[in-house]
Amino acid sequence: MENQPHRRRASFLATMKAVFWSFFGVRKRRDYEHDAANLNPVHVIIAGLIGVAIFIGLLMLAVRFAVSS
Repeated sequence: MENQPHRRRASFLATMKAVFWSFFGVRKRRDYEHDAANLNPVHVIIAGLIGVAIFIGLLMLAVRFAVSS
Protein backbone atom coordinates (compact mmCIF):
# COMPACT_ATOMS: atom_id res chain seq x y z
CA MET A 1 0.00 0.00 0.00
CA GLU A 2 2.95 2.34 0.45
CA ASN A 3 3.65 2.27 -3.30
CA GLN A 4 0.33 3.88 -4.19
CA PRO A 5 0.69 7.34 -5.75
CA HIS A 6 -0.53 10.35 -3.75
CA ARG A 7 -4.13 11.11 -4.67
CA ARG A 8 -4.76 14.75 -5.54
CA ARG A 9 -7.73 16.04 -3.53
CA ALA A 10 -8.38 19.60 -4.65
CA SER A 11 -11.56 20.32 -6.57
CA PHE A 12 -11.67 22.04 -9.95
CA LEU A 13 -13.03 25.17 -8.24
CA ALA A 14 -10.02 25.24 -5.92
CA THR A 15 -7.81 24.88 -8.99
CA MET A 16 -9.56 27.81 -10.71
CA LYS A 17 -9.01 29.92 -7.59
CA ALA A 18 -5.30 29.05 -7.49
CA VAL A 19 -4.89 29.83 -11.20
CA PHE A 20 -6.79 33.12 -10.79
CA TRP A 21 -4.47 34.27 -8.00
CA SER A 22 -1.41 33.09 -9.90
CA PHE A 23 -2.36 35.39 -12.79
CA PHE A 24 -1.75 38.26 -10.38
CA GLY A 25 1.35 36.67 -8.86
CA VAL A 26 0.20 37.07 -5.27
CA ARG A 27 0.48 33.53 -3.94
CA LYS A 28 2.03 32.97 -0.52
CA ARG A 29 4.72 30.32 -0.31
CA ARG A 30 2.59 28.25 2.07
CA ASP A 31 -0.35 28.35 -0.38
CA TYR A 32 1.93 27.48 -3.29
CA GLU A 33 3.28 24.44 -1.47
CA HIS A 34 -0.24 23.34 -0.56
CA ASP A 35 -1.36 23.73 -4.18
CA ALA A 36 1.65 21.82 -5.48
CA ALA A 37 0.79 18.92 -3.21
CA ASN A 38 -2.97 18.86 -3.85
CA LEU A 39 -3.82 20.23 -7.29
CA ASN A 40 -4.36 17.93 -10.23
CA PRO A 41 -2.00 18.94 -13.07
CA VAL A 42 -4.68 18.29 -15.70
CA HIS A 43 -7.06 20.62 -13.86
CA VAL A 44 -4.32 23.27 -13.72
CA ILE A 45 -3.82 23.12 -17.49
CA ILE A 46 -7.56 23.30 -18.19
CA ALA A 47 -8.04 26.14 -15.69
CA GLY A 48 -5.11 28.01 -17.23
CA LEU A 49 -6.61 27.73 -20.70
CA ILE A 50 -9.99 28.94 -19.41
CA GLY A 51 -8.27 31.83 -17.63
CA VAL A 52 -6.40 32.84 -20.78
CA ALA A 53 -9.62 32.70 -22.83
CA ILE A 54 -11.41 34.92 -20.30
CA PHE A 55 -8.46 37.35 -20.23
CA ILE A 56 -8.37 37.60 -24.03
CA GLY A 57 -12.15 38.09 -24.13
CA LEU A 58 -11.93 40.92 -21.60
CA LEU A 59 -9.13 42.55 -23.59
CA MET A 60 -11.19 42.34 -26.78
CA LEU A 61 -14.19 43.90 -25.03
CA ALA A 62 -12.02 46.72 -23.68
CA VAL A 63 -10.59 47.43 -27.13
CA ARG A 64 -14.03 47.41 -28.76
CA PHE A 65 -15.32 49.78 -26.10
CA ALA A 66 -12.35 52.12 -26.53
CA VAL A 67 -12.58 52.12 -30.33
CA SER A 68 -16.35 52.59 -30.49
CA SER A 69 -16.33 55.80 -28.42
